[in-house]
Amino acid sequence: MTTATAKTVNNRERETLGEFFLRAPAVGPALALVVAVLVFSFATDTFFDLDNLSTVVQQSLVVGTLALGQTLIILIAGIDLSNASSMVVATLVMAKLAAVTNVFFALIAGVVLTVVVGLFIGTLATRIKLPAFIITLGTFTGLTAVAKLIAGGQAVPVSDGLLTWLGTKRYLFGGIPITYGMTLALLMFLAVWYALTKTAWGKHVYAVGNAPESARLSGIKVNRTVLSVYLVAGLCFGIAAWQALGRTPNADPNQFQLGNLDSITAVVLGGTSLFGGRGSVLGTLFGALVVAVLRSGLTQMGVDGNYQDLATGALLIAAVVVDRIARRQQQS
Repeated sequence: MTTATAKTVNNRERETLGEFFLRAPAVGPALALVVAVLVFSFATDTFFDLDNLSTVVQQSLVVGTLALGQTLIILIAGIDLSNASSMVVATLVMAKLAAVTNVFFALIAGVVLTVVVGLFIGTLATRIKLPAFIITLGTFTGLTAVAKLIAGGQAVPVSDGLLTWLGTKRYLFGGIPITYGMTLALLMFLAVWYALTKTAWGKHVYAVGNAPESARLSGIKVNRTVLSVYLVAGLCFGIAAWQALGRTPNADPNQFQLGNLDSITAVVLGGTSLFGGRGSVLGTLFGALVVAVLRSGLTQMGVDGNYQDLATGALLIAAVVVDRIARRQQQS
């Protein structure tokens, strides 16, 4: 009798631990980030350096901002394969317009473009009920071609201060290098975190991702919620374009060719379920940093870029497998 009681207690403890990780999906990527930083700090002599760590964070800004919008979309069980191509087209529009008109107008035009793309995708997803994968795959292909047509095969340099302002570097406490882009990214993550956790809209996003039909029956306007998610994500992608110009003052149609996959990797590594309804922006932040740390660390170790892509792909598959196992345990 005592043995049976002990087994029951142990099972309850194991279930509680599993439920803890399901409730706190950011714990896993946070631990992975710590491990990655420690490994590369011992493997190289230059990784654990303030300037290098600052560079790693700067490198994660664009993918992190793309991943922020992607998080919202995946939370409703959608996906966006066109986010990076939309961002690249926006950088080209900003650069081209800045050369012939007011630079502030150029910046706004680029952001409006990505929001319009989000409106287009959201409308097809809600009105015609097309799968998000198909819509965004077609949009990705079309925008990639548009980017090359706008650029004419050449990168467009950007010299205006406003478009590159987010790359301006300052030193915190006299020694820690930060940029305005870092501050903006942090504010964006905080704003989306607040919206998801403290507002009715955030509850609706999770509800739609968990069970759209149940959400509809409970009075939630599912189509309106889905469309709003794509619009907010489009805004994030437009700001990511501004981040990209701050990082590299050139609008290049060949940049961020794997940005869509990197953003999905960051989201999934961050603990957001590809099946919707579970995840957090804090996890996405850690996931984006893991991707940046992995690429930076492997580069400093002299690992070929192709093997870096292979490692990133392996991480993505592993994260999806873990998510699938967690889902099954939750349902059983």
